[in-house]
Amino acid sequence: MRYHYKKPALYLSMYGRTYICNHPVYSRCTLLEIDERGLAVIQQRFDPNTKTTWWGEIDPWLTDSLYLHPKFKEYFDARASICVGGLYPTVTIRQIMWALKMKPLPKERWETVFDRRDI
Repeated sequence: MRYHYKKPALYLSMYGRTYICNHPVYSRCTLLEIDERGLAVIQQRFDPNTKTTWWGEIDPWLTDSLYLHPKFKEYFDARASICVGGLYPTVTIRQIMWALKMKPLPKERWETVFDRRDI
């Protein structure tokens, strides 16, 4: 039996902010910051009417769970950097949840993945 991360009934999103940029893959992401360094986190979305997908900011109920995770600081230090050309290093929500050993979100049929570490 697989267990998935479920949306809590009550949540507060204190960490992370929506960041708008000109990245080739996405135009909006959730930026997690410590001092001047940042890490952009993206999540894939699906529009059933047009059958299209796009990458954007993560669900707000996930931000505090990521930021307050005991292993987040170690992961952040390994992946984050200062803004270069208006862009921060980027990870998908699945990559960071997998690295932190959190329960994953349920995978949808329409989801795609990146082959490489860097996005």
